[in-house]
Amino acid sequence: MTRVSGRDGAVDERGGPLAVIAPGERGATRIADRVVAKIAAQAAREALGPLHPDAASPHATVVVHHDTVRVRVHLELDYPCDIGARCFQVRRQVVQRVRALVGMEVPEVAVQVERLHPAHGAAQGRTR
Repeated sequence: MTRVSGRDGAVDERGGPLAVIAPGERGATRIADRVVAKIAAQAAREALGPLHPDAASPHATVVVHHDTVRVRVHLELDYPCDIGARCFQVRRQVVQRVRALVGMEVPEVAVQVERLHPAHGAAQGRTR
């Protein structure tokens, strides 16, 4: 049985003091790029709400460098809508969720709108 008392008074199972290991020597947790990309894509889905029935789910690509990640989100939107406002919501949600869940800074979120889906009842064809 291992006994542990307070932070400074930690003892091993024999009652002796535990060795103190410097933080830099304890190891590190590395989060895979694809995990960060999935978190960013899920955050984009959360920001958009319900999607058009024909729309593909948002997906993301990331470039991770140390504790910083740059994100590119690909998505499809309903039209007509305020495209700028929707993209802003996606950027804000991606930054917040990646910071909260992964602990990385997100200095850049590029949103690429791949396709616009006309709302039901909207005029089809060309508009001048």
